[in-house]
Amino acid sequence: MELIAALAAADVSTRLNAALAAGSSPDPELLDTLVARCAIEPDFYVRDMLTWALIRLPAAIVVPRLLVELSSVCAQARSQALHTLSKCKDPGAWPALTDSLLRDADDEVARSAWRAAVVLVPAGQQQALAERLVTQLGRGEREVRLSLSRALVMLGEAAIMPVLRNALASRDDRVRAHARATERLLRDPNAAFEHSLDQAKRVFVLGPNDNAGTSG
Repeated sequence: MELIAALAAADVSTRLNAALAAGSSPDPELLDTLVARCAIEPDFYVRDMLTWALIRLPAAIVVPRLLVELSSVCAQARSQALHTLSKCKDPGAWPALTDSLLRDADDEVARSAWRAAVVLVPAGQQQALAERLVTQLGRGEREVRLSLSRALVMLGEAAIMPVLRNALASRDDRVRAHARATERLLRDPNAAFEHSLDQAKRVFVLGPNDNAGTSG
């Protein structure tokens, strides 16, 4: 009971230490408490420790409980459940990665879904997943776009190049620029994504032979 109370304490250090204690001495009776706390915990580091505490418990009880959270009306509950599922790496969770999650209106939920999907995708289904993910090209601001590009790159060149080629022919400028930046990231993982995105936009606006305004 003291540990449960500490997980909800006002002091962030107390909550962090409580989550650490929960993971250090895994207790299945804490499962519901840990999952519920994930949905409302405001601190990133505490949430990360809660995830660690959850994956220290048997996957046989954790994964089914997390799958329930995927239908929660609370965006953070969905996002954290997806994040934890990506750490559990239980292939049984793959069918739960629906298009509604991959296209969730909440950016953090969608980003968590993309990361989980590329971890859990079964062998041989990478291109099919790429076809689902590519529908989100052009979405959001830099961090969202970078998350999607990284997820696509994790699927490998063979899986993503066919769908990127189609995206490069899109009528949507943002989609084309995002697809080009993703291709550059695939070719050079150390490339600055933002520079690649800006450069791709210039290509589509000015043409491939016009370098006006380009900086080093």
